[in-house]
Amino acid sequence: MTVDELTHHTARERWGTPDEWEGSVNDPRTREENGLRFNEKWVYLLEDGSKRLIYWHRYGCRGVIRETPDGSLTQEDL
Repeated sequence: MTVDELTHHTARERWGTPDEWEGSVNDPRTREENGLRFNEKWVYLLEDGSKRLIYWHRYGCRGVIRETPDGSLTQEDL
């Protein structure tokens, strides 16, 4: 699966409901973080202390990033 193929539905099937989220796919405000423009962000809190960040613009996925406890970022392989 690629980022372009990831949907809200498939993300929930794969990882469940996010622990936190901000914004909305219908939010007209666009933000930028970690080099990605988005209007909705899902945050999954992982057992190792890392976070999985999923960035959406409208219904299209813009990226899935893992943030480790030390603050380093890596693009997640889907």
